Amino acid sequence: MPKIERVLVSVTNKDGIIPFIKDLVDLFKVEVVSTGGTAQVLRKNNIPVIDISDFTGFPEMMDGRLKTLHPKVHGGFLGIRTNPSHVAAMKKEGIKPIDMLVVNLYRFEETVAKGASLEEAIENIDIGGPAMLRAASKNYPFVSVVTDPNDYAPIIEEMKKSGGSVSEKTNFNLARKAFSLTARYDAAISNHLQGIDVEAGEFPLTYTVQYERKQLLRYGENPHLKAAFYSDTKLDQPSISGADQLWGKELSYNNIMDSDAALDLIMEFDDPACVILKHTNPCGAALSKASLVDAYARAFKVDPTSAFGGIVGFNRTVDAETAKAVGEVFTEVIIAPDFTADALAILEQKKNVRLLKMTGIASGHAAKKSGLTSRAVVGGLLLQDRDLGNVDLDKAQVVTKRAPSKDEMAALKFAWKIVKFVKSNAIVYATKDQLVGVGAGQMSRVDSSKIAVIKANNAGLSTKGSVIASDAFFPFRDGVDEAAKAGATAVVQPGGSVRDQEVIDAANEHNMAMIFTGMRHFKH
Repeated sequence: MPKIERVLVSVTNKDGIIPFIKDLVDLFKVEVVSTGGTAQVLRKNNIPVIDISDFTGFPEMMDGRLKTLHPKVHGGFLGIRTNPSHVAAMKKEGIKPIDMLVVNLYRFEETVAKGASLEEAIENIDIGGPAMLRAASKNYPFVSVVTDPNDYAPIIEEMKKSGGSVSEKTNFNLARKAFSLTARYDAAISNHLQGIDVEAGEFPLTYTVQYERKQLLRYGENPHLKAAFYSDTKLDQPSISGADQLWGKELSYNNIMDSDAALDLIMEFDDPACVILKHTNPCGAALSKASLVDAYARAFKVDPTSAFGGIVGFNRTVDAETAKAVGEVFTEVIIAPDFTADALAILEQKKNVRLLKMTGIASGHAAKKSGLTSRAVVGGLLLQDRDLGNVDLDKAQVVTKRAPSKDEMAALKFAWKIVKFVKSNAIVYATKDQLVGVGAGQMSRVDSSKIAVIKANNAGLSTKGSVIASDAFFPFRDGVDEAAKAGATAVVQPGGSVRDQEVIDAANEHNMAMIFTGMRHFKH
């Protein structure tokens, strides 16, 4: 590869730019061409600079809108150095080769995130930057395109070893990064503009997102499937992709799916809580103001069999006593806001557990942010709002002769939080601070109710005096009859069935209290 002789620099993010350009000049005698504010910063640091207007022979104008869109700039990037006709054309028109481009773009995303007006947003759309990036990247065998300050030091080290050049392999990787940047940038502009002056709830005509590959996975949901884990480039809330893994081997595909479900559920609770999930379904949950280990013990008791190899979530710092209890059972992942040093020392003796520190989850539901969720189908994508529906049960409609007691209402609130995260058809039995039984993913709601009772009985937990929550309405009275037979005294459900009155009558016959939320939580 030829030596880098000329660089064009135009950066919004000036972190690390001075030492990088100084090294290019001092170590490799590189000529520096620059624009506007970047040129001023370089000069203040005693770096010799050629202004872009002197380089092109054309003045910057229109408040800086027009400065780099010039044949002497783009020709300097696009000319193929080994093509005689290109070389001849460049010589004839006085176009000098530009061997390196250092650019990052106007801060469009940051600007609109602050609530900028349309006019301000438009002014922060970079035109020259993306055009140069694309031109230089297209000619990557001869041009190094640098968009990330994290690449400054590695490039200098490579140039030291090579005598001032950058390999084609490195240039290709830099070009890929540049094209990803312009793709994300254009997507951000498109998505923002499509959200302006649209009717409430209207979805964009096109939807573009970008994720960065975080890791390659050993395999997918099953061993014969390849898989990888990608992270949102604009992560702004607690997420598995942003977790700090303190211990354990890499997360698997199924670990990530289950951990995401556990994270979503544990953030529903403000009081000290523990949840245990298996195959994305809750199989244990409990609150305890006494201690975290007590919450774990009572959550584990709900379904010890399913808890084996499960995901455990806490919304408080894990202490040594809790760590010791969890460590007695094979657990795939433990999620918590933090772990004490003693807890880490205990859990790090377990080679198969993964420990994820999730800052922010102790604040509960309030830490969750709205947005869209997606699910791929063959040949398409489903988009919907994130389900942050949070009904105030104290204001919900009491449809039976008897209203819930204070303790029943507390239990209904607890059960309603959990049933939202159980696969449909979903039925849960609970007390005010402990899950008792779960019926998940059945084609018939009455079967879910029966299974929940079976699970409770298997765990030695009594359903007598418990309450039940249903993610959707009861289509028939049989589910309520099953609950009454099991000893449940109160029900929370969305309502909305053509047989609502039949279901209400059943509850009244059993002297059960029932409230309607008007909100369904199907989870497919």
